[in-house]
Amino acid sequence: MNDLRIRTAETHEAEAVLAFWALAAEGTSITDDVDGVTRLIQRDPGALILAESGGQLVGSVIAGWDGWRCSLYRLAVLPSHRRRGISTALLAAAEERFTAVGGRRGDAMVLEVNELAQRVWEAAGYRREERWRRWVKPYAEPAAGH
Repeated sequence: MNDLRIRTAETHEAEAVLAFWALAAEGTSITDDVDGVTRLIQRDPGALILAESGGQLVGSVIAGWDGWRCSLYRLAVLPSHRRRGISTALLAAAEERFTAVGGRRGDAMVLEVNELAQRVWEAAGYRREERWRRWVKPYAEPAAGH
């Protein structure tokens, strides 16, 4: 894609990102609200990486860095724009960010039922880690529909 632009999100874009995720991402999270996205951007301004084409939001990835770990979430591409190298460009930007801050390994959160996403991550050089399982405890009630 010749007009693909990769950039970080700004706080005023939280609603647009949420609308994009409703179209392009699998599953929802307890943090899928304007406050959650805004807090992410304020806390770690380089974390939410967006892809635009023709002025339209077509892809996203969260590349979170907490000073200890490199965490990847919400790799999503608009269905009409898939298989055009957008996820590759987003992951390259995330990996560049992690390398610049001294990150040593990226960990991606991928839904078990999302086989398409698993193939994308595998093609990008990531592998499933069998030794670990995710343990969670919500500290707040999820918003309706999550």
